[in-house]
Amino acid sequence: MLKKSWIDSANDAAGEFPLNNLPYGVFSTDRLSPRCGVAIGEMILDVARLEQAGRTGTKDLLQNATWNKLMAAGPSVWSALRQSLTHLLAEAAPDRAMVEPLLVPMSEATLHLPLQVAEYTDFYAGKQHALNVGTMFRGPENALPPNWLHIPIGYNGRASTVVVSGTDIRRPVGQTKASDAKMPSFGPSKRLDIELEMGAIVGMPSQMGEPITTTRAQEMIFGYVLLNDWSARDLQAWEYQPLGPFQAKAFATSISPWIVTRTALAPFAVDTPEREKELLPYLKTDFPANYDVTLSVEMNCHCISRTNMRELYYSAAQQLTHHASSGCAMRTGDLLGSGTISGPDPSSYGSLLEMTWGGENPLDLAGETRTFIEDGDTLTLKGHAQGDGYRIGFGACTGTILPAPKFP
Repeated sequence: MLKKSWIDSANDAAGEFPLNNLPYGVFSTDRLSPRCGVAIGEMILDVARLEQAGRTGTKDLLQNATWNKLMAAGPSVWSALRQSLTHLLAEAAPDRAMVEPLLVPMSEATLHLPLQVAEYTDFYAGKQHALNVGTMFRGPENALPPNWLHIPIGYNGRASTVVVSGTDIRRPVGQTKASDAKMPSFGPSKRLDIELEMGAIVGMPSQMGEPITTTRAQEMIFGYVLLNDWSARDLQAWEYQPLGPFQAKAFATSISPWIVTRTALAPFAVDTPEREKELLPYLKTDFPANYDVTLSVEMNCHCISRTNMRELYYSAAQQLTHHASSGCAMRTGDLLGSGTISGPDPSSYGSLLEMTWGGENPLDLAGETRTFIEDGDTLTLKGHAQGDGYRIGFGACTGTILPAPKFP
């Protein structure tokens, strides 16, 4: 049920940021340098100044233009801050006169990356996507690798090129090789793609050599963002054997500007899909670890796909557990991409590679056609969890493709 706020725009049933949500971001204005803020309706609460006024229950955790210090403080501090914010913004709050001057209209703000990304790992946890891609390249009888139903597969990506929504993306350049060519060539990618994903953000770290349970992994997760794993399919096809993706995905990863907390998503928790093979004990969960989050992809303002986070075969808690199982230390600010989230039919696929089946079936965009992304195209991911009279939104994850750089 909707929690009423004295901020009218937060009570809009179709809005993304009701009192039930309170996502965390970083913003600036013409007058204010980048700082921590909380989205509420069509406003942003300046929690850096709120902390200075002694009203957050925290001390010196919100004064940097990043949420990492708060994340590292742990779940009890996360909960206390959320309670303080809810009390101050609720409909009958007694301190409205003190809080109101700390509100900034979203229309006047510039949003920044909400965290310092420590490291970035991208998984391959969507079964339909894995089946589709495997069928295209290996045939339906060998679509899933032998290990896929047993472990969450992933690779280590580049934290340095994780950017916030609204950042333009330069078309990548690299090596490709045509099937009939004797030698590879070097130039702009001609098969540029997206991957619709969710990103889980690690709050509490683990130590090197220390395995974790799925229950602890769930507690370590601070929140979630929408994530676009931009992918150059032609570069990927030439380079990925034997070590997997490299330059084809290293050039950019976009995330939505607001971190939606695990607490805000808790009412929408669902089980992962039914298992085809029993998981080993360390990956099993006794709690619903996935979420019912409706997702969509828009290309130049045309919706080209709708799917749901609940399609993920492995939850973020399972991904995190497996990541740490070898003794890998997890750090505050680690970002885990879920892998492409595709549903059961082409209208719910999460990448252009799948939607066009490798370029064989172009998309119709109101008179224009696309197989892969062209220069000037804008791709937008959206997502929300639907409650009773309210929704929990993430803000859009958008990027526009610029022409490739010129080499000497």
